[in-house]
Amino acid sequence: MYVSSTLVSLVQAQALRNSDLMMNITAPISAVDPAYTEADDRRILVVDDEEPVRRLFVEYLSQNNSCASAANAQEALELLSQESFALVITDIQMPGLGGIELLRKITERYPDTAVIIVSGVDRTQRVIDAVRVGAFDYLIKPIDLDVLSLCVERALERRALLRNARRYKRDLENRNAELSRQKSELERLQTQIAHNAKMASLGQLVAGIAHELNNPAGFIYSNLALLKERISSLETYLSAADKISLPPEIAEQIAVLKRKTNHQSMVADLSAMVDDCYGGAERIRDVVQNLRLFSRLDEAEFKRVDLHEGIDSTLRLLSQYYTGGRIMLKRDFGHLPQVDCYAAQLNQVWMNLLVNAAQAIGDATGEVKIKTRREGQNVVATISDTGSGIAPENLKRIFDPFFTTKAVGEGTGLGLSISHSIVQRHGGNLAVRTVPGKGTTFIISIPIEGDRGCSPEKSFEWRMK
Repeated sequence: MYVSSTLVSLVQAQALRNSDLMMNITAPISAVDPAYTEADDRRILVVDDEEPVRRLFVEYLSQNNSCASAANAQEALELLSQESFALVITDIQMPGLGGIELLRKITERYPDTAVIIVSGVDRTQRVIDAVRVGAFDYLIKPIDLDVLSLCVERALERRALLRNARRYKRDLENRNAELSRQKSELERLQTQIAHNAKMASLGQLVAGIAHELNNPAGFIYSNLALLKERISSLETYLSAADKISLPPEIAEQIAVLKRKTNHQSMVADLSAMVDDCYGGAERIRDVVQNLRLFSRLDEAEFKRVDLHEGIDSTLRLLSQYYTGGRIMLKRDFGHLPQVDCYAAQLNQVWMNLLVNAAQAIGDATGEVKIKTRREGQNVVATISDTGSGIAPENLKRIFDPFFTTKAVGEGTGLGLSISHSIVQRHGGNLAVRTVPGKGTTFIISIPIEGDRGCSPEKSFEWRMK
């Protein structure tokens, strides 16, 4: 005869017991995932002050488990501190530290270790108290060994289920985090690819327009230069002709003609108009050259370029921001060597940062400063503005794709993200310093001797690995 009680047993003891006894009680734990199997999964510690009981339990359970024994709670705690056990079977009444106190310490120090209480006290409240503290089961002496074996198997199975559930949860969280990171990276790469395709199309369009404008602008510019020379010669001739003495009748006719045609002002106006047209033709020529320089389809390969040339050409294209007198532009260019880079991509970086600097100032008056220096094997360019700065809560997200603080329709949130990617592709670094209400500084550092094998396509392949 034996008596066994648990919280579950209090509700449906006999029904569960009958079904459990039909199981193969010596079968291995079915809940153990081979990927999470550990050496201590079947290690059991028997704690009892009666040596015959300890020996009986150990001999019987050793058929399928690795067992050890302890004569008291203190000895059990010492063994637990030295080795890992999956299960502790402990008597409740022992000299010194009792079974309930041992249960509390095991639950606190070794939460992965299951505990079965063995006692000769058959009181429901004692059972409930033990289970509340953390015991898996509460068995009453004398104990049927088959029931003990069944209880051990179920305790080990429950422990394996709980441990595996925690590990599955942790692995799932790690995988979700990795999937989220890969998704963000894929979205960024897709955005970069789409943007590169748009920029390539835009570059071809700009280069085509520049080519089509270049020929007629060249005709106008050349002919205006020749026309200016001819008008100068004509002025010299007319000035000399005015000094020639003519018969009174002819001189009078010429004087009347001069008054009708407003000869004096006409010559001066003609010269001024030619000068204006010549200046306009020069501006058209410069715009065409700047468009070709910015698109740089003829310099799409990785080559040495002058960064100052790219910054200046970009500034000329951004004249709408920097020629109205509202924003003071300061250049502090150092002596820089030519740099290995994709010139068109760096021009895009300059444009994004200079537009952001002007927009940060807004409708107020302010200052934008561009400073370049050589630092060791790198060139460093800083673009500073006296705008509103960046809020601390936004600072960590400014390089994220699609993040923008501008109103809907005013910004895509891609400028800084793409600029950051371009600088990184060149082996450099893009950093930011800001003081809310006082301004922002972007620091671009690029190696002078770049990696000529770091093409956009190879960079994409490397990021996808």
